[in-house]
Amino acid sequence: MEMFLMALCISVFGLGVAAAAFGAATRSESSGSAVQPQIPVVKAVAPTRFFSDSVVVPPVVVARRVPIEALLLQIENHVRMEQAAAEVFIAFPTQARLHSKTTSPFVN
Repeated sequence: MEMFLMALCISVFGLGVAAAAFGAATRSESSGSAVQPQIPVVKAVAPTRFFSDSVVVPPVVVARRVPIEALLLQIENHVRMEQAAAEVFIAFPTQARLHSKTTSPFVN
């Protein structure tokens, strides 16, 4: 019970600190003077590069587009091979078949 009350007190204290910080962050800065000082506008300077200011653009590599049907066909063949291997293992479970390599091209 004492631990619960201690946690409750710490939580209420943390909530109060968070509320005070939120109030201070959202409070408007309206002081007694109605005239706001003018702040000069400064343009941002572009960051300089190490050894050079120019950026070398690498040549664009054109990737070959593979039709989605070809990818789906390969995935279906892979799934069929894995299902066939699982069915053979379930039919005749042996240690050699458990650790045998698959013929699927997707397996490392």
